[in-house]
Amino acid sequence: MSGGWWPNKIRQFFRHLFARVRPAERDQLRDWLTAGQLALFDSMHRADRRHGLDVVRALHAAGRNESDLLLAGLLHDAGKGRAVNVWHRVAWSLAVHYPGRLRSLMVRMPGFEKAFAILDNHAESSARLALAAGCSEACAELIRHQDEPIDQSLGVALRIADEAS
Repeated sequence: MSGGWWPNKIRQFFRHLFARVRPAERDQLRDWLTAGQLALFDSMHRADRRHGLDVVRALHAAGRNESDLLLAGLLHDAGKGRAVNVWHRVAWSLAVHYPGRLRSLMVRMPGFEKAFAILDNHAESSARLALAAGCSEACAELIRHQDEPIDQSLGVALRIADEAS
């Protein structure tokens, strides 16, 4: 994504703080999702719900309409849960961007070790949750490999839309 790491992270920070899902947006999902998938969406942090909707919008804008891809875009961060707050996410981003001692210092802060473990494993957790909610194995595989796509078409499209949203 263009703009540099810091400007993108600052944008993400404010998007997280002010994220909202309008009732009409949520209502439209009823026509598309199963009850289990909708329940999974509703269980996500509001910023992750907003982000998922934005990823789906970016996929549509790129001409992508494959159902497994769209579901993966919507639910790919479900494994982060509601316990991971904005400060955990900021610390995580800094630790990933500036590897080394920073991470070992941050995980010593109260609550950060658990949050980092959740963030470390969120792709796998999200894939399992998606399967339990009735998504296909193909959708779960897109979610599972969101950071390093195996599928050079759908997986790469998911990563691009994720990074752009």
